[in-house]
Amino acid sequence: MINETGINTSDTAQAYKDGNEITAGTEKMSGDTEVTIYNGDLALVKEKKEIDLKNGLNSFAYTNVAYQIDPTSVLVEDPANNKTSVLEQQYAYDLVSSSNLLDKYLEKEITVTDREGKNYTGKLLSHDEKRVVLETNDGSIVALETSKMEFTDASGIITKPTLIWQIYSPSSGKRNLLISYLTGGLSWSANYIIKTSADSTKADIRSWINIDNKAGTTFEKANLKLVAGEIHRVSDRVPMMYLKSEGVGSTSYEAVSETPLFEYHLYTLEKPVTLINNQAKQISLFFADSVPVQKELVFDSSKSDNVQVVLNMENSEAKGLGRPLPKGIARVYQSDSNGQLQFLGEDQINHIPKGEIIKVTVGNSFDVVGKRIQTSFEQVSNNVQRTNNEIEINNSKPEAQDVRIVEHFSGDWEISKSSDTYEKTDAFTAEFRVSVPANGTKTIYYTVENKLRNPVETIESKETGSSTIENATTENSTSENQTNEKATTGNTTKQ
Repeated sequence: MINETGINTSDTAQAYKDGNEITAGTEKMSGDTEVTIYNGDLALVKEKKEIDLKNGLNSFAYTNVAYQIDPTSVLVEDPANNKTSVLEQQYAYDLVSSSNLLDKYLEKEITVTDREGKNYTGKLLSHDEKRVVLETNDGSIVALETSKMEFTDASGIITKPTLIWQIYSPSSGKRNLLISYLTGGLSWSANYIIKTSADSTKADIRSWINIDNKAGTTFEKANLKLVAGEIHRVSDRVPMMYLKSEGVGSTSYEAVSETPLFEYHLYTLEKPVTLINNQAKQISLFFADSVPVQKELVFDSSKSDNVQVVLNMENSEAKGLGRPLPKGIARVYQSDSNGQLQFLGEDQINHIPKGEIIKVTVGNSFDVVGKRIQTSFEQVSNNVQRTNNEIEINNSKPEAQDVRIVEHFSGDWEISKSSDTYEKTDAFTAEFRVSVPANGTKTIYYTVENKLRNPVETIESKETGSSTIENATTENSTSENQTNEKATTGNTTKQ
């Protein structure tokens, strides 16, 4: 009888009966380990392992796995014979400790030494944090506070998370199995060091990849790949164990190539990298010098009550960049009048494709401040509102300052009056670009009318008694509604 995997089930049953045992840890690793790390605490680990299989069923314990492995994601492949398959898998993660070790020896014989140095040998009946209960060879029951315990058989004790497989092989011989699994505990992010010139018109950029390994195992000389982009995952995750970091490592420069992958971007390091457990590692991604920078003062009251300082850089080859930039933290520095480097601020940037603008909000301007006031509000009709707004920008610097003022609206809006010209940048935004004189003030005024969604009212039918919803502003509106609308027009409220 042949099952869905193409394996003769009678042979498999005999293989279970005759099962050939493989000792864990005696097989030689062949090939390189490959680790692909994604945004969001996820990695794909692929390893090749040479295993000597016998014809039939083989038992194998695979111990070189991450502590945060997702055992449901494990894939084992035999490139030389697709009939080789894992019939059963166990994930053993109950690691050895005094408590679970005693659990394994319940109803088994152990030897203990009490606090006075006397030895007892017997069957373990129970245990707690302070004592054990034994049935000795003469049948007596003793409860002891122990100073030492000895176990006659150490088989089955697990010191590392282990995958235990029952592998069916159609023939005998050595196999190079490809083992793949997903794990948590590995994460990466990009960091950008931006050093601007004294006049903030140029910048030298250094980008680093930061890799943090809390997976519970070390990956020796791994071929490392990094995926930039947000992949979709379900919420059911393996519980994570967070471990204290033991150190930080770095490399001076590693060649990194970038290629598209589906709707993401894949970064591949050309040289193998060792990722030590509980260690963060920094790897150089790229550097670019003399990138043109535009410093901008922005007043957007929906984001901040202050005038923010923003650095804009074009992500193009013509400007010295022109590469997909993974999300990360951008830190900005500048030399002071004595030539000493000073920290100016930092910002979180998202993934930035080629051709887009890099916007880094450095901080708030000290000498240029803004204030926004709504001076009046008027309900023009039952679906139209009118507001008057005033925005004041004060400049304490000895030079005039250009400021971009951003205003946001909802619904169908129109600026009916304005002291200054503006640009409608999208359906919900208008921008004013003004010059504030040295040691002076610039004030803009504007009136905006918002047309809201037409109101509705419920009208009960006199003939049927049923209710229908009709638009109160359509041609079918009653004269009473029209009268009420006119009465509402003359009401004005100031805030």
